[in-house]
Amino acid sequence: MAATVLVSVICGDRPGLIAAITGRLFDLGANLADATFAVLGGAAELTAVVDLPDHLSAKTVETELHALAELKDAKLSVAPFAYQPAHAPTAKITHRIEITGKDSPGLVARISEVFGDFGANIVRLNSERVPGGDGAKYIVRFAVWVPPDKATTCLATIANTSAQLHLTCWWDEV
Repeated sequence: MAATVLVSVICGDRPGLIAAITGRLFDLGANLADATFAVLGGAAELTAVVDLPDHLSAKTVETELHALAELKDAKLSVAPFAYQPAHAPTAKITHRIEITGKDSPGLVARISEVFGDFGANIVRLNSERVPGGDGAKYIVRFAVWVPPDKATTCLATIANTSAQLHLTCWWDEV
């Protein structure tokens, strides 16, 4: 593989996006590494680390993806990936945590600060606001690496902070 690139796509959400993008990358001979996809409101976002074969340039990949009908209005970029393509040990998920409750400003910031205080690394975060009759419910899911010697205290602090914010918290060790 000649180069590793970061492919970033933001566009309107529609069925078939992942199949179209990953199918075209496969047809070009590219190899998909880490990737994330999310629906964000009415938009969709895909980010992927991709290994390119020697004969394929980032510019060609960008041109080929722009040609897809599914991406006609997309904001798209293909750029060199200047970071280590392999995960560090702190990217191994040790716990999955879900926090739910009434939406309030600062919720993600307060919980994230706790992880930082314990040297934990947030590997993935997904949050969504779910409309309801009595106001919006907020759901935030964290996949985290927590140092083994700090896990019990970190998780207890997350639970306490959640309770102070009138939120429900549960976690599962991976």
